[in-house]
Amino acid sequence: MNSTIDARHEPRPDGHNSSNVDAAALERALKGFVRGEVRFGDGDRALYSTDGSNYRQVPIGVVVPRDANDVVQTIAACRRFGAPVLARGGGTSLAGQCCNVAVIIDMSKYMNSIVSLDSDARQAIVQPGIILDTLRDAAEKHHLTFAPDPSTHNHCTLGGMIGNNSCGVHSVMGGKTEDNIVELEIVTYDGVRMRVGKTSDEELQRIIDEGGRRGEIYGKLRDLRDKYADEIRRRYPDIPRRVSGYNLPMLLPENGFDVAKALVGSEATCVTVLEATTRLVYSPPARTLLVLGYPDVYTAGDHVVDILEHKPIALEGLDDNLVEDMKKKGLHPKDIQLLPDGAGWLLVEFGGETKEESDAKARVVMDALKAKPDAPAMKLFDDPAQEKMIWKVRESGLGATARVPGEKDTWEGWEDSAVAPKDLGNYLRDLRKLFERYGYGCALYGHFGQACVHTRIDFDLATQPGIDKFHSFLEDASDLVLSYGGSLSGEHGDGQSKAEFLPKMFGPELMQAFAEFKAIWDPDGKMNPGKIVDPYRSDENLRIGAYYRPPQPVTYFQYPDDTGSFARATLRCVGVGECRRLESGDTVMCPSFMVTREEKDSTRGRARLLFEMMEGNPIGDGWRNESVREALDLCLACKGCKGDCPVNVDMATYKSEFLSHYYEGRLRPITAYTMGLIYWWARIASRAPALANFMSQTPVLSTVAKAAAGVAQQRRMPKFASQTFKSWFAKRPVRQDERPPVVLWPDTFNNNFFPDTAKAAVDVLEAAGFRVEVPERSLCCGRPLYDWGMLDTAKRLLREILEELRPQIAAGVPVVVLEPSCLAVFRDELVNLYPHDHDAVRLSQQSYLLSEFLEKKAPDFKVPAVVGKALVHGHCHHKSLIGMDDEEQVLQKMGLDYEMPDSGCCGMAGAFGFERGGHYDVSIKAGERVLLPAVRATAEDTYIIADGFSCREQIEQTTDRQTMHLAEVLALGLKRETMPPDVDGVHANGRRSRLVATAAIGVVVSGAIAMGVRKAAAK
Repeated sequence: MNSTIDARHEPRPDGHNSSNVDAAALERALKGFVRGEVRFGDGDRALYSTDGSNYRQVPIGVVVPRDANDVVQTIAACRRFGAPVLARGGGTSLAGQCCNVAVIIDMSKYMNSIVSLDSDARQAIVQPGIILDTLRDAAEKHHLTFAPDPSTHNHCTLGGMIGNNSCGVHSVMGGKTEDNIVELEIVTYDGVRMRVGKTSDEELQRIIDEGGRRGEIYGKLRDLRDKYADEIRRRYPDIPRRVSGYNLPMLLPENGFDVAKALVGSEATCVTVLEATTRLVYSPPARTLLVLGYPDVYTAGDHVVDILEHKPIALEGLDDNLVEDMKKKGLHPKDIQLLPDGAGWLLVEFGGETKEESDAKARVVMDALKAKPDAPAMKLFDDPAQEKMIWKVRESGLGATARVPGEKDTWEGWEDSAVAPKDLGNYLRDLRKLFERYGYGCALYGHFGQACVHTRIDFDLATQPGIDKFHSFLEDASDLVLSYGGSLSGEHGDGQSKAEFLPKMFGPELMQAFAEFKAIWDPDGKMNPGKIVDPYRSDENLRIGAYYRPPQPVTYFQYPDDTGSFARATLRCVGVGECRRLESGDTVMCPSFMVTREEKDSTRGRARLLFEMMEGNPIGDGWRNESVREALDLCLACKGCKGDCPVNVDMATYKSEFLSHYYEGRLRPITAYTMGLIYWWARIASRAPALANFMSQTPVLSTVAKAAAGVAQQRRMPKFASQTFKSWFAKRPVRQDERPPVVLWPDTFNNNFFPDTAKAAVDVLEAAGFRVEVPERSLCCGRPLYDWGMLDTAKRLLREILEELRPQIAAGVPVVVLEPSCLAVFRDELVNLYPHDHDAVRLSQQSYLLSEFLEKKAPDFKVPAVVGKALVHGHCHHKSLIGMDDEEQVLQKMGLDYEMPDSGCCGMAGAFGFERGGHYDVSIKAGERVLLPAVRATAEDTYIIADGFSCREQIEQTTDRQTMHLAEVLALGLKRETMPPDVDGVHANGRRSRLVATAAIGVVVSGAIAMGVRKAAAK
């Protein structure tokens, strides 16, 4: 590790760049005092080089404290070495507050608890790394909530919200973060630890009289207040969403000299927060959503004041550009259809003790609006599920506009300006005129109830003329919002994006007051320097910038959605941090982060390291970089990010690409040759399944086989089927008839391990009126090969498929695939490796899962009834790339009483959960989050439905339950329809052949064979 700090830009003469810090000595000192984790490696620094903004600054190092004492010790060590400090939560800031040449203190991994919650006092004491929704969920048990709820509520931290003075949808109901902070425990750079809050005159005098550093701070704060009180009252805009600048009004006598509130929004430039006492407000248990459609977003803005008279608890707005962007990205297509007619919409939420009460409030508004000549289109939602869908449309604003197919990339920079609600409509009109004058395109949306406007703009931040134009726009945009008496920032803070324009908003006297306020707390200027006070320009430290010229390596995948460039693909992540959620909800991403809470195990962290790998500084070695490999090691390749990430980062593909180059000319791990080559091993085993099973099932031999294959000893070795599905199918009488043909894909797992599933699918497809065909040639999609980057071999297998199925592809014959991960290859990898091959594109379009096929190609098929309860787990590729809608439609037609828990990825993820060491541990922890407890809690007669091989193995190896594929459940229904009434069908835990698990384990009979395969595959 280099002991000096490499800076991407030239050091600033004012000392903001800290390349002179002895990083190696500081690291040693920290490791001597800090119980938590001290990380100064180049990969660790690269992980924290940027946030959700346009900016990039490589830190000195990272500390992950276990407790408040660790934070105090970290700051003390940094003080001795003269190193700047930056406390950070979820790292989602959009103005550059969370990146700096400093020691980053990441509070999110360990300091994330609720210390206490007093429902009677309506207060909670929390640590700064707690995720907002963790607090809100706990408070909701008492019908309370923390009112500010930005769209990042399921992964942002309270500490970050305090730093930015965050707001959100329900700030209309309960105010900004500053309004909901009662007290803070803080530590200064010079080591003073104290609690601050509202201070009476008597207490203020007592503190000053006590002397010491605390008394000095309070005395200087009082003097600052007295000196600038008139200017504070005169210059601060009286609008609901003023977030820019320090919160000096909170020091005024009329506001109770509230030091805690004065520090909210200071962006870690003054103190570090160790603990916060928060206010909790009443949360109405019943909610009603009213959506209003207007001719345009400007007219919607004009009517905000009218709506506010009726006291909604949320009032949001969006324009038609946002909706069009969502359509182009395929985001929430069914949700968008719920909107009433219009080109600009207001989402108005009312709360009440009962649904009748909240509905009544909404109907009063509707009646009032109907009486007006320019009444909007209206739609009242009473279904909570539909309300949730509409809110998803609004919350997806950033992701919907960041990377739109066929459009320029968009960036933050002017994403949260705010005015008075009465001025919103006219401000939006003038803002659009300014965009048009500069030739910029964007969508407009935001917290219209408080006149805060969000947008991402297609700035050119990669050429000097484009950057100059960007800076000129910011000058004019700041003039525009200030002409309305507004604020540069209404939610995301100043950071680096807007801080240089603060003198326009506050004037020279208050800028001097800001400097003095910071100096009172941080006289050495080491707390997050260069932000708010003495700031960098908005066009410095850009993440890309005029000199961004990444290498363009030759790759296996073609990245058609990223202009064929792997470098551009690594730039796709915008840092919003949606992958840092701890709850799945109805999504998958990101299972390894949910287990480890490590930034490097999030999609964002991995994407950032890949970007830094292309950048080459601070991490080098290109494709051979160990930091990147380590970050990708726990990626389960679940493809959750491709489906759930707002900008569709495709980490499974990036991982496969990286490993293909990383292992070029090298031996891969033994599991790559055992489980990765399962297709070939299974073909051998199918000739002598009894021998293969003897080797894998005999206790001593099984132990040896697992050790040789790199498999965790805790896993059970499965059995090969006594007869493959293809052998069974070949012995059936040939039926030539007029029924339309369908190809049933005999994937490696259902062919060799689950033949009963494929047989059941034949019964279902024939019952649906189709003639089933199975390829005679041995074929495989190569799904396991991608996990180890064996892309040459994978491409060869796909080429064999295209050659063999060319007649069926040309004839448009549908292909039904039973294993979701195999269909994912046809839908995803195939067209990424062969984007210009017409047969590849056609095959991707005419391949279906069984449920998809029945819904889209056999709509007249009468789905058999199956009475009972079922727990359904969707394979992660199924949920991420295809969606579960068709599966649910078929289940509903069967009449099953089913539940689909929010279980995310099961954790097995192909061979991942079979590998010994950390993979097995993560696999089990991922499964135990939701899925496995949910399975164990079901009644014995409940069907456990899981279509994926890995999901079925995870369930069966860790519970006492057996699983069924949808095809088996359907076949069971068909069988029962033809049975006499007194004959019972097969039980859900049924008499089917024992399911089997992974690849090639039973075939590894000796070290000699394994080494032979290594040599054969090394090339």
